[in-house]
Amino acid sequence: MDRPVGVGTDTRFRLTYVRTGPRGRVPVLILPGGPGLASAVPYRRIRALAARDGLDVIMMEHRGVGLSRRDEHGHDLPGEAVTIERVVDDIAAILDHAGVPRAVVYGSSYGTYLAQGFGVRHPARVAGMILDSPMLSVEQDLEMVRAHRRRLFLEGSDPGLARVAAAVREAIDAGLPQDEISEIVQITYEFAGPDVLCALSSERARGRLRRTWHTVSRLGRSEVGGAGVPYYAETDLVRGIMYRELGFGLPVDGEPLDPQSIFAAAGPHPPFVAEPFDLPSRIVEFTWPTAVLSGERDLRTPRPVAERIVDLVPGAVLVPVAGMGHSALDTHQLVAVRVSDSCSEAVTARGFENLHALAPMLSRLPKRGMSNTLGRSIAAAVGMGRRAGSVAALIRPGGS
Repeated sequence: MDRPVGVGTDTRFRLTYVRTGPRGRVPVLILPGGPGLASAVPYRRIRALAARDGLDVIMMEHRGVGLSRRDEHGHDLPGEAVTIERVVDDIAAILDHAGVPRAVVYGSSYGTYLAQGFGVRHPARVAGMILDSPMLSVEQDLEMVRAHRRRLFLEGSDPGLARVAAAVREAIDAGLPQDEISEIVQITYEFAGPDVLCALSSERARGRLRRTWHTVSRLGRSEVGGAGVPYYAETDLVRGIMYRELGFGLPVDGEPLDPQSIFAAAGPHPPFVAEPFDLPSRIVEFTWPTAVLSGERDLRTPRPVAERIVDLVPGAVLVPVAGMGHSALDTHQLVAVRVSDSCSEAVTARGFENLHALAPMLSRLPKRGMSNTLGRSIAAAVGMGRRAGSVAALIRPGGS
């Protein structure tokens, strides 16, 4: 469909969306993370899974990304036209074009900010909401993320992670770069688990597994910088959203395990100005059923952020998933489909109050998505590296 570019021009661009059908149920509108992740190409598999279960799924290609990147003259959209408020209004336009009065809005990571913003600007269009690994408030979230990481891996507040915390502190004491340690902890814990993180940190502190360490570290850095992959992940035109609106580049605080050290290492970026919505004060007005999906190993938008949203949104239900890291949509797609299916069905019946009962079943589902291959590759690299010394080739960034 055609949409105005905005910013004082009459130029239009093609805003692309895809839909699975069938049309008999409340549709689920899925908003991926990023910003910069495309929808049409990367998420074909999850749409196939959804269609198999009879889910009506709509996915919009974010303006400035992939199939929605260029205007009618073939030029890239100007950066000043790529803002959260315009994207939120694009969502409403997509529903209009599709003839959908109301949808269950599923947001993952950055997509949860869009979902909540859509609820603020277009509340009549929301039948229900699923917030998968959610964001809430730029600066407040950051403090919660820092505190959560440091409780687990510096203070050792979880007895089950005591050995892991000791190994991470050993790596810190060995003088390894702060940004590398942050990247290693995030990627390895989320995808491969605590035992692999413990082994990799301990071995590297002793001078071993250098190549494996640097390969995993580069995986973390590639998520926030680099040229990207056309039609999959394109971050260049969404930099204003990343940095000016969502503060991805807020300053480091100088302490270990600061997530901002990853962005600082990625190079210069625009300064943070302000986020477009005061979500903590607005989501208390939400009247639709809301499910908050939270992975046990999520270090990017961890459990304390999810719990805060549940406390603020009337009637919201926390759906915890054991053994999962960040974003079911990207790393545990059977969970994403099952929750979407349950919510699409429940929204016209009893609401979401019984969704917490799904947690044990969700945690037993086999993983589908990047985590399955990447986690095994990191684990194999760490195990074989202790015996053979050089196994970086086992890890392929972006594998799925």
